[in-house]
Amino acid sequence: MGNNMLYVIIGWLGSISLILGYLPQAIQTIRTRQTDGISLPGFCMMAVGSVCFMSQGLMLCIEQGISTGIFFFITNFITGICAVIIFAIKMHNDYFKKKS
Repeated sequence: MGNNMLYVIIGWLGSISLILGYLPQAIQTIRTRQTDGISLPGFCMMAVGSVCFMSQGLMLCIEQGISTGIFFFITNFITGICAVIIFAIKMHNDYFKKKS
């Protein structure tokens, strides 16, 4: 097995692990609408990281071929969608807490 194949396997394993780590939080937040335990600054930094890695993956796909950066792009696209959903629920909850 060459280094390139090992690179791809490790990339996909990392991608699957991150998605399976992030998705349960998104599902739990959507179901319960509970966001009290979520740190907004920390969560925003994780979302920025997802956008940066998604951009990096897209640039790698364009420059070096689709197999090189596709796992960066797909992983961070999915986690970015989860981040937007959780962020929207968190902001909604925080806004209405201040009003009442």
